[in-house]
Formats: sequence, structure tokens, C-alpha cells
Amino acid sequence: MADDNRFRVTYRIFAGDESEANTRAKDIALEQTVEIPDDVVPDGFIRDEIVGHVEAVNGQKNGSYDAIISYAPDSAGHEVVQLINVIFGNTSIQQNVRVVGFDAGPEIERRFTGARFGIDGLRALTGRKSGGLISPVIKPQGSSPAQLALIASRCVAGGADIIKDDHGLANQTMAPFEDRLKAVSDAVAEANAKHGTKALYFVNITGHTSNVVEEAFRAKEAGAGGVLIMPGLIGFGTAQHLAANADFGLPVMTHPAFTGPFVLTPTTGIDHAIMYGTFQRLAGSDISVFPNVGGRFGFTREECLSIADACRQPDGMGAPMMPSPGGGMSVDRAQDMVSMYGEDVVFLLGGSLLRQRDRIGDTVKAMRDAIDSI
Repeated sequence: MADDNRFRVTYRIFAGDESEANTRAKDIALEQTVEIPDDVVPDGFIRDEIVGHVEAVNGQKNGSYDAIISYAPDSAGHEVVQLINVIFGNTSIQQNVRVVGFDAGPEIERRFTGARFGIDGLRALTGRKSGGLISPVIKPQGSSPAQLALIASRCVAGGADIIKDDHGLANQTMAPFEDRLKAVSDAVAEANAKHGTKALYFVNITGHTSNVVEEAFRAKEAGAGGVLIMPGLIGFGTAQHLAANADFGLPVMTHPAFTGPFVLTPTTGIDHAIMYGTFQRLAGSDISVFPNVGGRFGFTREECLSIADACRQPDGMGAPMMPSPGGGMSVDRAQDMVSMYGEDVVFLLGGSLLRQRDRIGDTVKAMRDAIDSI
């Protein structure tokens, strides 16, 4: 009888036959835990509990095999980085293996509490009780703090819920972090006061310091309403630390930069829903940004919907979080996007906004009206 306290990972193995698939599954179970040959694994606790248990190897229609391997929660500890390491650490370097499923089990669910705010908390913070949230992205790189602040102010006036830094804004001389943080935070606060709104500014804290957590607290002190981080570059541990830190107490948005190689090859890597849904929830993200269908990145409708479902599943890790599709978003696509994603979503607006120049606020309002009318 299976030990329901263990967590389970489903690996899709592309093998020549069932015998090869079984051999590879046993190798994965060893590689992801003790990383030694089976004949030198100590008997007792290590062999019985720590080594992964191959529970099933099932053939699939496409000639691949799904291996379900369970692991002891204590092999992961309490850190999301080590949990992901057990799920797919060394095996991620091997070919023809893809993570397609994850079942946390009760103990991992207890240890990893997920988002501090999630969907309900973000609605409370923004005052947006229903309908999709709108998040203009301030850009482009090379703009001054004053220029970015003006864009942000106009977007708040138009009804934006979240003002998001472009992920390419770091600490460049054109808009140093401290200057940008103050200018945009002040502009958003002033616009909120003027228009009676509750828009949040999510500043990018990735890419310009060795102490990202320190920068997050600096952002909070300056008036930012949340932070943007890129787990693909700085790891999921930062998101977990900030989400769990009651003294920080701001929502976290995670960006997909540098994660593409994990999902783009169908026979290797990690399924889209797990990378941009499950892993983000494990780390405690409140909003997961991912490339939208019809944009410039090539994600399919099915892949995008699987991500959104993984973000919002009521029985997922911690509180349901907001999926945030970006790329190719515009007022003209509002009806299709609402029909596709529903209400609980953060719609990113980028390049289509900048075309409007000093009428950016009008375009945000038009997007708000289009969403609310559906």
C-alpha cells in the first residue's frame, strides 16, 4: 500500500520499449535522491524511505511511458529550491525525460503554504471585486524615471490595477533602481489619491544586487505595492522567502525570463502547467506571468489554459493565484481573452499601449470598459 505522506512526480520517459523505460525509471529514482548506484545504497532508512519509489510505469499512446515515482518529504526539507532539486535536479540534464505531473501529498502541502495573497488578496488590495485585472507594463528600457512615472500616472488614471516594471528595467544608468522606484511609486500614489483608485506598483528587483530581499524591503519602504522577480535567473527561493515573511507583506509577481528551455522541447524538460503554475505556487507567487497565445512566443491555447488552470485550481498548493498572460494583448482581443481565461486573471498590456503615446490612459480605460462589458 502506498504511503500517502510521500510526494509523487510523473516523468514521461521516451524509451524504445517497456524494459528500457523501467530501467530509466529506477535510475531516475536513484539520481534524484542518493545519486549512487543501487548496489551501494545502505539498507534500512535510506533504501526504504529516502530513495525514490517507482510506483508505476505506464505505456502511453505515443510510445512513451509515464513513470510515477514517490519521494519522502524529508528528502526535500522545507525549502522550495531543494524540493525542485528532488523533482528534477540532475535528471533535467538528461534527454528524453519530461516532468508531466506532480502530487504534493499532505506533508508537502503543510510545509509549503503558497501565496500570501492569491486571487482574493489581490482583489482586496486593488479594490477590483470582479473582472480581470489590468496591468500595463512601463517601458521601454532607455526611458528616464520621469518618463516611466508619467506613463504609470496616465495608466492609473485610465483604470489600471497594477503597474508593472518591464523585466528589462534593472539598475541601468538611464533609470537607476532607486530613482525609478521613487519616481514611479510617488506617481502611482499621487494618481491614486487624485482618482480614488488603489493601483499597485510592482517594481522589478531582479538583476542589480546581490541582496534581492534587501531590495524588496527598500521597495516597500518607498511605497511600492509589490515586487517582480525572475525565478529562472535568481531561483525560486527568493519568492518563497518573501511570501513567507510577514514583515514584508507585499504580493509577489514572477516573470518567466530564462525558463523557456525547460518547456519548449516536447520530449525533455517540464510541462508548461508545472513550470508556470505548480512551481510558482510552491514558491508562494501571487501572480505568474507567462507568454500568451497569439503573441510572439508561440505558446498554444491548450498550453496557456493548462497554466491558468494550474494557477487557479482550488486544491492546488496554497491559495489559488492569478495567471497573467502577456504578449499580443490589446483592446481588440479583450473579448476573446476574457472568454478564454475568465475573470480571475491579470491581463498585461505592453507594446499595444505605447503606440497610443499621450493617450495611454484612454486605451487602458477602453480595455477596462471592454473587459467589464463582457
